[in-house]
Amino acid sequence: MTSVTTSVFGNLPGGGTVETFHLESDCVKAEIISFGCIITRLQTKDRDGNFSDIVLGFDDLNGYTDKHPYFGSVIGRVANRIAKGKFTVDGQDFQLPINNGPNSIHGGLKGFDKVLWTPEVTENGVRFSYTSADGEEGYPGELKVWVTYTLRGGELTLHYKAQTSKTTPMNLTNHSYFNLAGQGTVNIYDHEITIDAEHYLPVDETMIPTGEVAAVQGTFFDLRKPVNLGNQMAKLQENGYDHNFCLSVTQKPKLCARVYHKPSGRVLSVSTTQPGVQFYTANFLDGSLKGKGGAVYPKHSAFCLETQAWPDAVNKPQFPNSLLHSGEEYNETTLFNFSVQ
Repeated sequence: MTSVTTSVFGNLPGGGTVETFHLESDCVKAEIISFGCIITRLQTKDRDGNFSDIVLGFDDLNGYTDKHPYFGSVIGRVANRIAKGKFTVDGQDFQLPINNGPNSIHGGLKGFDKVLWTPEVTENGVRFSYTSADGEEGYPGELKVWVTYTLRGGELTLHYKAQTSKTTPMNLTNHSYFNLAGQGTVNIYDHEITIDAEHYLPVDETMIPTGEVAAVQGTFFDLRKPVNLGNQMAKLQENGYDHNFCLSVTQKPKLCARVYHKPSGRVLSVSTTQPGVQFYTANFLDGSLKGKGGAVYPKHSAFCLETQAWPDAVNKPQFPNSLLHSGEEYNETTLFNFSVQ
């Protein structure tokens, strides 16, 4: 049985109280706030039964209201990048705010990570709701969104649901930064990763997919068998991983990634109904942010596994559909399972 308790996390400068929801099972302790649906703490056991917080973040609300790299946030209306912030739906052109080089990323200047959601305690968890107005951040249609976190034993389930009044691009994810050695640990090089994907999306110099769906076979993107991250990233000869891995589409969550930290014994397994997972190795952290307990977060001090639609899918008809139509319902589920080995 999971206990669910609440407390006040802080007050927004423009008004509004941000609450923390404490979810606790026998092996996982999660804290989620109503601002951005952000996972602020996630404590799991190592093989000796000791808890450590394994996600990056801040001790107070100011850290999350200031500019930060989406630590723990729900991302929307569209996660990842849209080329030049432009797309066409039903014969109408739309222009989004540009906030990532020449492109739009993670919902715009004020995405779902920067709004106050309405919470409701549920069995073993909490459900957040938000209504995004027609035209908000340049997107068409009034969009009603629900995000539910449920904790059962070692499994944290994230369920996303949405309905729109007009056809709109739709792509929700969670942007937690994990370090299974504990947040504040200097790097993730001693982690071992597996991603069950036969293809990935090459990108251009602005990180937009080229349109090619490339086989991982014979490349450093072949993570179908466990590899040590430090060794693999050294071979990659790039800044790190920030790429979409292509998954088989399923109605029920399917295992897509597994990360093992041998020194602690912690294992994170990710299952999803989404068609892709963006594997990101915190390439743009630079040590300038002071996190929880005064921790400094340098480059490669965490990894993200963002289950989502393929980047820029709204502009690439050969990619899996990312449009939500009026009368339809967006339903996606991702499971984070925590265990020890």
